[in-house]
Amino acid sequence: MPADRYREAGVDLDAGARATAKIAELAASTRTSLSWGKVGGFGGMVRVPPDVRDPILVTSTDSVGTKVLVAAGANRHDTIGEDLVNHCVNDILVHAARPIAFLDYVAVASVDPDTVAAIVEGVARGCRAHDMALAGGEVAEMPDLYQPGHYDLAGTILGVVSEGDALHGDRVRPGDVLVGYASTGLHTNGYSLARRIVFDQLGLDMASEIPELGTSTADALLTVHRSYHASVSSVLQRVHALAHITGGGLPGNLSRSLPDGCGASIDTSTWQVPPLFTFLQEGGNVERNEMFDVFNMGIGLVAIVPSDAVDEVQTAARGADVPTWVIGEVVRGQGVQLH
Repeated sequence: MPADRYREAGVDLDAGARATAKIAELAASTRTSLSWGKVGGFGGMVRVPPDVRDPILVTSTDSVGTKVLVAAGANRHDTIGEDLVNHCVNDILVHAARPIAFLDYVAVASVDPDTVAAIVEGVARGCRAHDMALAGGEVAEMPDLYQPGHYDLAGTILGVVSEGDALHGDRVRPGDVLVGYASTGLHTNGYSLARRIVFDQLGLDMASEIPELGTSTADALLTVHRSYHASVSSVLQRVHALAHITGGGLPGNLSRSLPDGCGASIDTSTWQVPPLFTFLQEGGNVERNEMFDVFNMGIGLVAIVPSDAVDEVQTAARGADVPTWVIGEVVRGQGVQLH
């Protein structure tokens, strides 16, 4: 039968159908008042919120990079989807956008319904936390492209913001203050280097206990990427710009939110770099500048605010249990200087 020949080629339609049924249940759990149409259609539908004046749609696509290899190696798949959602939420939060819909893409060598369901369970959890619909997605089975047991994960987010409220960085002025928000770890960046240090250079495995961190390798590397939506959304009107600190670190990402003629001066002594980054730096013999270019070094988001908004912004973050520090200021010039 055709299905048997397809299975011989590496694609199991029955396993795919079982995975799809589980995914449909998870997607249904994320439906919001903006959801439209039925689950399982060829396209996902959401309404534009009626309370947003002059709405602008904001989109972003991203992945969790080689963090998926850590999840696969630890056989722990139920948080990697939450990492993905939170990363994408932060990316559109930078433009003051409210998330309204999400699409996920899971590519596998062969479909294991339980693994796929665990991945999408994390996606659905992240969506529910932000009152955002998982409007659709795709599970692609490609046995000749991926090795057995491996997969890739990516997502696309849709958000909305009023045209007059969108953040572009054009409000930033010299003298503005930089408020840094604590990360929960590596988030979803720098894993190619981190894996090489931990597994190749130091010879650790997933179950290894790291005394300097008081936790296992798997726990240290799989800590969920923090969402900053709850800590920032209530004070967006007081913010001049935001920067999500992902690949490229503080220098690479903060510069994306600065207008021409403005640079940033950061005092790296204003916060305590978490032990995980010190462990990686010493274990891999990595120079300080490269550490700040590759990793977030404990700062996952930076808000650029006028000096009279600092207290209000930090109070909002404390209300969401996110530590913050005043880490520097905007100066005349170009580029980001670390001191």
